[in-house]
Amino acid sequence: MKTPEPTPGVHAPHGPLTDYYQTEQDRQAYLRKIFDNTAADYDRIEAMLAWGSGSRYRRQALVRGGLKAGMKVLDVGVGTGLVAAQACILTGNPALVTGVDPSPGMMAASKLPKTMVLLEGRAESLPFPDNHFDFLSMGYALRHISDLGVAFAEFERVLKPGGRLCILEITQAKSRFGRWLLKSYMRGVIPLLTRFVSRRKDTATIWRYYWDSIEACVPPEQVMATLSAAGLMQVKRHLEVGVFSEYQAIKTGPAQAD
Repeated sequence: MKTPEPTPGVHAPHGPLTDYYQTEQDRQAYLRKIFDNTAADYDRIEAMLAWGSGSRYRRQALVRGGLKAGMKVLDVGVGTGLVAAQACILTGNPALVTGVDPSPGMMAASKLPKTMVLLEGRAESLPFPDNHFDFLSMGYALRHISDLGVAFAEFERVLKPGGRLCILEITQAKSRFGRWLLKSYMRGVIPLLTRFVSRRKDTATIWRYYWDSIEACVPPEQVMATLSAAGLMQVKRHLEVGVFSEYQAIKTGPAQAD
């Protein structure tokens, strides 16, 4: 698949993937439709993809990002709540955790505590006041944002001074063999297995798209530069197993007490 390079000055994570949709304007409608349609299968396929280790890894990543008990958390791109569920455990109170996602189907498929708040919304226009959260997380949704610069500015806006950010994403391995192995698994093996365990015939498509958006995504250095340009400080990247990137940052200023 030939993917156009992002236009200079535009902060899309990748150009339009024309095997799935034709223009950037089509992206959000396509994503909402495919996530809504495959939500019932998502957690089952994800558990298979991660060999059952996803929950433990997400919890460890949030701890590395600085999440502590009692923090007020926003999980952007909450989906079926795989990251948010770990945040609920770590904060000690699910009522402190809010999730936002453009797909009502994904949120409806979640098995999160009833006291946690779920709202429909997009990363580029968060429905929250300034300086509202102690911690902001996003799990594997960076590639689906239409404008990274706008979204990261929103993240900075809703965080309290001293608030922390942790974005989880899969990035390409450095070695050619590593890239081939991951691509073969995610674009070949997983879509094939979904035929036997999924309820929806189009579930395989979302997992092929999953890899294609990873392959086309801007490099980690550009993600970090965009976080810094949004005003976030101490931007860094922690890497696990060569492909699991954790982007961490802090909003400037002393932490505020509620």
